[in-house]
Amino acid sequence: MIKNIFKSIQNYTQSFGLISELKLWKFFFIPILISIVTAIIIGFLAYGLSDDIGYYITKIWRWNWGKEVFTTISNVIGGLTIVVLGLILYKHIIMALSAPFMSPVSERIEAHFSGVQPSELHHHRTTSFSNQLWRGIRINLRNLGKELLFTIPILLLSFIPIINIFTTVLLFLIQAYYAGFGNIDYTLERHFNYKDSIDFVRKNKGFAIGNGVIFMLFLMIPVVGVILVLPFSVTAASIGTVSLINNKKTV
Repeated sequence: MIKNIFKSIQNYTQSFGLISELKLWKFFFIPILISIVTAIIIGFLAYGLSDDIGYYITKIWRWNWGKEVFTTISNVIGGLTIVVLGLILYKHIIMALSAPFMSPVSERIEAHFSGVQPSELHHHRTTSFSNQLWRGIRINLRNLGKELLFTIPILLLSFIPIINIFTTVLLFLIQAYYAGFGNIDYTLERHFNYKDSIDFVRKNKGFAIGNGVIFMLFLMIPVVGVILVLPFSVTAASIGTVSLINNKKTV
């Protein structure tokens, strides 16, 4: 799996050149707008709620001794909770709403590597704008529920000193996996139904994590990150997914 994580990351090195070569930037205008607006809204909500969460966590400690230390820890945990939940919501919102605009990008990349025109591709499934949007919403709602199911218990474990070092890494990898999942599905929706697409990603966890790792690192870049994250991550995911489908590889 480690090998496939690095292979997935390497796909990003081809992204910029391929976007320019295939003139794909025009397809990213609306998704970039969705990304910026979503980031601003979630950013304001996170700023307003971070202190409140820390305050309510602090009220759990009813003793005077150690209260100052617990308050500090509570504020850190509150901030971490907001950041994690904010990132989860952000990525699933933009991926769901961007699905109809990202599918044509993935299709052109697949056609490029197949050596044919997009209209000449032979797909197992034909989908429309509304089909792609509903598919994106359905996949991301499913992934949102799964991610929260794993994330909330891990956030609770973050209260335990030393263990919270490992939980931070684990939270990052979980976020990366579901980010990669969403990017991969823009290609899968033309080839597989809902259930088979989920099975495909499960068999290729390393590929999903590798794509998502760079996705998450992009978001750590102020301003520029939310602008470039979709163009580069979707292009990289499409390159790798087409290769996996064609070669019938599994991890």
